[in-house]
Amino acid sequence: MKSLRNITIFYNLKTVGKLKSILVLLLIITYTSCQDVKKPEIPTDLISQDIMVDILTDVYISNASRNVNNKLIRKRNLQLDAIIYNKYNVDSLQFVLSNAYYSSDLKTYGKLLTQVQDVLVLLQKEKDSIYKIVFKQDSIKNIEIRAQKLIENKQKLINAPERD
Repeated sequence: MKSLRNITIFYNLKTVGKLKSILVLLLIITYTSCQDVKKPEIPTDLISQDIMVDILTDVYISNASRNVNNKLIRKRNLQLDAIIYNKYNVDSLQFVLSNAYYSSDLKTYGKLLTQVQDVLVLLQKEKDSIYKIVFKQDSIKNIEIRAQKLIENKQKLINAPERD
C-alpha cells in the first residue's frame, strides 16, 4: 500500500514538473513574440489632432445612434461612416492610418480621447439645456391653452340660456 502511495506521489511530481516546463516554454514564446512590435510610420496625409478629435466625436455619436435606432438607419440606408468622411473631407484609409498612428502612442491617443470625452460632455449639457428650454416653452404653451379653454368654457356657461 505504501509503495502505491509513493508511486502516485512520484507520478504527481513528474506531472507537475512537465506542467512547469510547458509554462516556462509558453512564457518564453510569449515574451519573445512581443519584442518585435513596430510603431506605424507617420502617414503622408496624417489627419491633424484637432480634426481627429472632431471625427472621433462624430464616430462616437454615430455609434450611439446605431444603438438607439439602427432599424431606421438601415431602412434609410444611411452610411454614417461615409457621411463623417465626407464631412471632414477624408477617406476611410486616411482615417484608419491616422487612427493607427495616434493609437500607437498611448499618451497621445489618451489625450485625444479625453478631448473627445470633453466635447461629448459639452454636447450633452447643451442638449439638456435645450430640452429644458423646449420643455419650459411647451409647459407655458400648455398653460396658455388650458387657460384659454377655461375662459372659453366660462364664456359658454355665462352665455348659455338658463333652463327651468
